[in-house]
Amino acid sequence: MERIQRIPTTLALLAVSLPFLAGCGSTSSASENLISDERLLIATTTTLSLPRDLPSTTIARETTTTSSTTTVLPSFEQEPVSVSPMDEPLRAVGQDDGEETVRLQERLLELGFWVQSTDGNFGLTTRQAVMAAQKYLGLPANSSVDDETAQALSSASLRPQARSDRGTLVEIDKSLQLAFFVIDGSTEWVLNVSTGSEIPYSEPNQNDPSKIEEGDSITDPGLFKVDRERAEGWWDGDLGSIYRPKYFNGGIAVHGSGSIPNYPASHGCVRVSTPAMDWIWETDLMPVGTPVWVHGSIPR
Repeated sequence: MERIQRIPTTLALLAVSLPFLAGCGSTSSASENLISDERLLIATTTTLSLPRDLPSTTIARETTTTSSTTTVLPSFEQEPVSVSPMDEPLRAVGQDDGEETVRLQERLLELGFWVQSTDGNFGLTTRQAVMAAQKYLGLPANSSVDDETAQALSSASLRPQARSDRGTLVEIDKSLQLAFFVIDGSTEWVLNVSTGSEIPYSEPNQNDPSKIEEGDSITDPGLFKVDRERAEGWWDGDLGSIYRPKYFNGGIAVHGSGSIPNYPASHGCVRVSTPAMDWIWETDLMPVGTPVWVHGSIPR
């Protein structure tokens, strides 16, 4: 679990308003959700100054500047949270059900990789949690527990840690394809996600086939906030069905989906499993007003 050698991901703080993206099919100006007085301002100190009542995030001094962006690197202040290696290491179970999978599920929860239950059923949320752990650990993200994955989970001595070192927010790391839920500066939970593929699309509008939706499938980097949501179950967006979305950037939302692969695959939204989306709602992890920080570059 010791990802001390993680390559830092830069945060592109946009100095211009973001363009509207159809994303999951919605109608709101993206610039309304970007946390800014008119744009994000870089303080002359080592602290990013955020308006309203949002958390400050410790950052390194400015590293590069272009005409449209300022790039900074986050830094850590809090110590990583320790966990004890397992006295009895996990065994490779593949994707089999059983008592050993109960131990696997308990270990995943202890490390912060959310699973729905510890029932020994190697179901959807267990597969997603294993994939999230494999992504974080730099292992092949195939959702199957082989000897290498079992050993890495068993010997872990640190819980996963987001880049944010203070505040309460949701952090979307495009490089890792993971979502981190940070509460009072502590990374509490990690979910597998699939963000925008960054492949241009041209598709019929799902609600009005006479219209063609076009875009680049990008999950824009930046610091936003959840500004609207839809608590009901599935509904038809312009680019397909989405589940209980939490919008944070125009038509871009965190939402439930039936497909969360180990690579970026969406039109721009952040996909999680439908049980994970229900859990987010039930535990009120992303109420309206929650900051959402998107950073990194998708794996190539």
